[in-house]
Formats: sequence, structure tokens, C-alpha cells
Amino acid sequence: MSTDAAAVPTAADYPVLWPVPTRWADNDHYGHVNNVTYYSYFDTAVNAFLIAESGVDIRELPAIGVVAETSCTYRSELSFPDDLRVGLAVDRLGRSSITYSLAIFRVAGQDLEPAATGRFVHVYVDAETRRPVAVPEQVRAAVTRLVRD
Repeated sequence: MSTDAAAVPTAADYPVLWPVPTRWADNDHYGHVNNVTYYSYFDTAVNAFLIAESGVDIRELPAIGVVAETSCTYRSELSFPDDLRVGLAVDRLGRSSITYSLAIFRVAGQDLEPAATGRFVHVYVDAETRRPVAVPEQVRAAVTRLVRD
């Protein structure tokens, strides 16, 4: 787990804070959320946001976003039944890809404490041929408000 205070984001660094619940099954034998589950929280928040914001079922679009790159820096442990928000921002909106900046925040009283930060790159491909294509307009419109200056 990282303790680099200079790089610790705040909730204000993210245009959207998407709620993602922890589940009993998220905890591992050691009593905390297993490391791979953090990636599930990222994936759930990004795709739930895209569906809600675009107004379409993104699984039905002729182009799909496949994960080409992902990373996570762990800052503190999570455990069921922690209340979470996933911060969503876009660092790069390209022709055929989107680079997300993400953070998982634990809701602790009135404060949000960062438990992890991450990066997620979606590359859009044709659903049939799996060849790169432009980001669908519905998705591009949805993420525009997440783009950082």
C-alpha cells in the first residue's frame, strides 16, 4: 500500500463519484477486500456510469470497449460493509480509446478517504471483427463531462 501523501487525490479531483457497494463475498481469508476486487469496483463504476449517462445499453452498441490497460495503487484496506464511491475522470479522450483516472473512496462519517487509485484504458473495437473503431458517439457524449482540463 502506498502512503505518498503528495499524490493522494481528493474527491474534488473527480467530476463523478459513483456508488459501489462492498459485498460479503469481497472479503478474503485475511478479512479485507481482496486486491482483484478493486478492479471489479473500477469496472462496475465505469460501465454503470456509461449506461446511466448515455441512456443506452452499451452492450448493444456495434462497438465495444475492451480493457487494454489497467493499474491500481492500494492506499488502505477496505472491508465489508464499507460504503464506497468510485471517482471517475477522463485523462484522455482519443479517437478510439478513453483513458480513465479512478479512485476508490471509503465513506467514513462525513469524509471520503481514498483507499486506492487507478487507471483504466478502454479501446473501442467493432463487436464482430474486433478491429479498432471510433469511440461510439453515445459513449463520447457521456464521458465528455469527465474530461480533465
